[in-house]
Amino acid sequence: MGLSFFGLTSNDNTAQVKLAIYKQIHQICFFGKGGYSWPVVYNMPIYLRRFVFNEMKQFYEEEKAANENAAKKHKTSPKNPSSQTQTFNMGAPTKGKPPVSYQ
Repeated sequence: MGLSFFGLTSNDNTAQVKLAIYKQIHQICFFGKGGYSWPVVYNMPIYLRRFVFNEMKQFYEEEKAANENAAKKHKTSPKNPSSQTQTFNMGAPTKGKPPVSYQ
């Protein structure tokens, strides 16, 4: 173990810890969608920054799961007309139903 000074060690682990902290700050600022600035998050007490990070992480995980479930229901729904594919032969455009024209 390296020498410690106020909880920081002098080995290579320090760079990894700093990188993890900076990534956490970046993620809070980025996924906070403008609600947090870098100086505000950097100066937050550690317990509060961890709380905010974990709450955001939980929110986005739940949102992802809900989107995946909705996509599965949408894809497997027999009543959903958009789940049925139509093909058009561009060599013989008179056969089949023509694509919709938006004019």
